[in-house]
Amino acid sequence: MEQDGFYRGFKELKCWQEGRELRKCISELSKTLPDSEKYLLISQMNRAARSITANIAEGYGRFTYTETRHFFIQARGSVTELMDHVTVAVDEHYLTEEIAGTIEKQCEAVFKLINGYIAYLDKSKKERAPQHNPNS
Repeated sequence: MEQDGFYRGFKELKCWQEGRELRKCISELSKTLPDSEKYLLISQMNRAARSITANIAEGYGRFTYTETRHFFIQARGSVTELMDHVTVAVDEHYLTEEIAGTIEKQCEAVFKLINGYIAYLDKSKKERAPQHNPNS
């Protein structure tokens, strides 16, 4: 967890790393949208993208399985929210289908990575659970 004197933690998670790349992509993309969308679509897209990595980080820092899992589910929800905002951008003719498709592929990859981490959490919990012996 510590390398070169720095705490890495959640930053080592592939889902956070890919979420960060997605967040940076959305940040750059939002700069190309019309100023009239500053407090609407631009704000919503940036908030959803930021929420992905923020929820992963917060979930990673939680103590219990239930809390951790909850925040990863929130992150996953933010991914699908972002996908809807991308659809709005296409419908409003701010994005081409091609650019939207690239972003959606990034979203799908992050979604799958988050699902993978949730599955890891579930498996870890199951392995730590005391086994019930029907003969005892």
